[in-house]
Amino acid sequence: MAAVRSKICGITRIEDALAAANAGADAIGLVFYPKSPRAVSVQQARAIVAALPPFVTTVGLFVNASRRELDETLEAVPLDLLQFHGDETPAQCEGARRPYIKALRVRPGDDLVAACRAYAGAQGVLLDTFVAGVPGGTGQAFDWGLVPAGLPKPVVLAGGLGAHNVAAAIAQVKPWAVDVSGGVEASKGIKDAAKVAAFIAAVRGAAAP
Repeated sequence: MAAVRSKICGITRIEDALAAANAGADAIGLVFYPKSPRAVSVQQARAIVAALPPFVTTVGLFVNASRRELDETLEAVPLDLLQFHGDETPAQCEGARRPYIKALRVRPGDDLVAACRAYAGAQGVLLDTFVAGVPGGTGQAFDWGLVPAGLPKPVVLAGGLGAHNVAAAIAQVKPWAVDVSGGVEASKGIKDAAKVAAFIAAVRGAAAP
């Protein structure tokens, strides 16, 4: 199996970003959604991004942000990739004029193939757990059997992952990458460096030949 990438989302502190990078994370996620307990200010995000070593992708998570909010954030913070986690249309995602992935909250009956085709400009889709009224970060896993093989976009698997189950998730879904937030925390927004390292080790072990 090809190497599976790992993203540690909901980073709020420089030390947590560096712990993730040192453990081998391919990407870190910064949440620009004020209602989230893991939200960061533009100032926090700038400091975190500036502290990172090279070759760690910085991902900005947005939920139904206005064009003005997006533009102001992107002007202030040098993000590599955008993650749209709300009800954004393909046109709204494309309008940001940046590389992006689109989060899809999975529930029975969803046509994930059609959703991938709708967001044709996305670099990938992030599959997360559907919980009514909550855009993400629930810490709950969904039925991985709902993910069809051969989706036309690279899959980033999220939702309730941790060192205890990520190998099984990778074996079943065969994603391009996995995304974790609550599963590696000491408390909301505060990462546990040992849990981060264990998660990334489990990802690498699962993908090893």
